[in-house]
Amino acid sequence: MSAVPVAVPRSRTTSASVPRASGASTAATATDPALVRRAVKAAALGNAMEWFDFGVYSYIAVTLGKVFFPSGNPTAQLLSTFGAFAAAFLVRPLGGMVFGPLGDRVGRQKVLALTMILMAAGTFAIGLIPSYATIGVWAPVLLLAARLVQGFSTGGEYAGASTFIAEYAPDRRRGFLGSWLEFGTLAGYIGGAGLVTLMTALLSDGDLTSWGWRIPFLIAGPMGIVGLYLRMRLEETPAFAAELEKAETNRPKVPLREMVAGQWRTLLLCVGLVLVFNVTDYMLLSYMPSYLTSELKYDETHGLLVVLGVMALMMVVQPFAGALTDRVGRRPVIAAGSAGFLLLSVPALLLIRQGGLLAIALGMGALGLLLVCFTASMPSALPALFPTRVRYGSLSIGFNVSVSLFGGTTPLVVTALIGATGNMMMPAYYMMAAAVVGGVAVWFMTESAGRPLPGSAPAVEAGAGTPS
Repeated sequence: MSAVPVAVPRSRTTSASVPRASGASTAATATDPALVRRAVKAAALGNAMEWFDFGVYSYIAVTLGKVFFPSGNPTAQLLSTFGAFAAAFLVRPLGGMVFGPLGDRVGRQKVLALTMILMAAGTFAIGLIPSYATIGVWAPVLLLAARLVQGFSTGGEYAGASTFIAEYAPDRRRGFLGSWLEFGTLAGYIGGAGLVTLMTALLSDGDLTSWGWRIPFLIAGPMGIVGLYLRMRLEETPAFAAELEKAETNRPKVPLREMVAGQWRTLLLCVGLVLVFNVTDYMLLSYMPSYLTSELKYDETHGLLVVLGVMALMMVVQPFAGALTDRVGRRPVIAAGSAGFLLLSVPALLLIRQGGLLAIALGMGALGLLLVCFTASMPSALPALFPTRVRYGSLSIGFNVSVSLFGGTTPLVVTALIGATGNMMMPAYYMMAAAVVGGVAVWFMTESAGRPLPGSAPAVEAGAGTPS
């Protein structure tokens, strides 16, 4: 790949001459570390807000089933609630097809600000919906509508946030900086889980069902305002600014067909990587709290506390694992996670099914550490699959198609499989199948650690010297 000299005053970048093995010289983009930190914070906060909502929805699913889907069958209530959860993922590819190409045309920063507004509005609206007892069938209809708004907006969120960080980050620190995006995810989950746990402990079942469940969703309003403020203060990434410079006065125009047909091999690879990442993610962080309560009849508060502890452990490990991917590469870390889930899913679930607090903590902790292999690697690995010109759009499409088909449907599919077969080991088998797909994908994946993003000049941190 030939690098393009870049000069982007707004991003306070400079050009440095970087020697190459051939003796030729190319220009490297040096980005202000303060700008990089601001970009990481703003992107991670948006991700935290998105997953705060998804975490709350998952952890309070049993209560939501009672509020919006009255039935004498708890399993039917849970299936209905997870059905609404999964419905949001059906529109995510549509959101990706709208926001992704838009991000490649008008810029990453503007689209990320827009997705923040829509996410906050959809989440806040859920907290205002009357119960089924008050307005009847309109309650689940409005819930579904709010979830569809959320799903549409999040179609452009993860791909945009990971692209934003990746395009700001120096090549040698992209794994470490990208890992903070999933640190935000875990922080959002912990915030949601902690709040639900606190409400479950302090409120009676009647209070939780009548009004307490609304509190977490209403918090999205002020969170969205803060996130929007941070994102509006950001500047465009050097990589996208360079694309504008190459296009002179015209905005880059990339047909949707080019983003799909022109990248179909890479899109398939992206789908496989996202599949193993999201199936295991949603299984552990979204489905397992309900599995412990509904299927294993485990005490709800203790189950939430275990998951909260697992996520706290993951947060501690996350930045170190991200830095590790910069040293040893993304491929070995992703391969280790896939192999771990293939070999340890059954033993871990057998531990969890023992029912004792220590056994559950050990089983969940093992799965959580394996999941870190993906959460620490994917935010830097996925954007590196695509060139700058189509990065936001192609990644949005590939990521959201995979999440919609396999990730977001995980709670619904596994609940249905257990109901149909009576086999309580279905979660383990589902994770093992995902691990096989992940292993195949990583086999065909090209290593990207320490290398420039496709279509971009080498990136170094200002004052850190030049790459060798």
